Amino acid sequence: MKKFIISIDQGTTSSRAILFDLKGKPVFSSQKEFTQYFPKSGWVEHDPEEIWRTTVKTLRDVISKAKKLKGKILTIGITNQRETTVLWNKKTGKPIHKAIVWQDRRTADYCDQLKLKKKDKIIQKITGLVLDPYFSATKIKWILDKNPNNNKNQITDILFGTIDTWLLWKLTEGKSHYTDITNASRTMIFDSNKEE
Repeated sequence: MKKFIISIDQGTTSSRAILFDLKGKPVFSSQKEFTQYFPKSGWVEHDPEEIWRTTVKTLRDVISKAKKLKGKILTIGITNQRETTVLWNKKTGKPIHKAIVWQDRRTADYCDQLKLKKKDKIIQKITGLVLDPYFSATKIKWILDKNPNNNKNQITDILFGTIDTWLLWKLTEGKSHYTDITNASRTMIFDSNKEE
């Protein structure tokens, strides 16, 4: 029986799944574009549910191809647009806002305020990152601040993740809320000095 590996390549403009043989040779791929939202100048958003739907469609395509080739899928890996930020309700599984994309600059003023308060050096010392709206932390704050449905009783039901975390959570039907260190290190909430 042939053996395959699937890679999910969830990018900024499309979702793609690629079927590889065990030598790393691509056998088949499926790609689906999704909508880009630009609500204001410098703002970029994606619909997490549309990202999920396009990912599922591409996965079904490559799994179907593997079956036609009488193959077995050994594992699935995810690569993704890293700093894009998703918050969702863990009880309903629904995003509380559109994903804020890595390119988005809506939190630039907030970053400037933190710099005036000399918080940028502390943030860099802890996270290893310069204070910038590119990373997830200020996007998380913006979503939480702007969501009228948030209150102290509901905040414990909210999960954060970059796109890899969102997809893994969906793929495991809410059983796995994880990321890896390379994605965590781009959130600006990861303490790069801790050893684990």
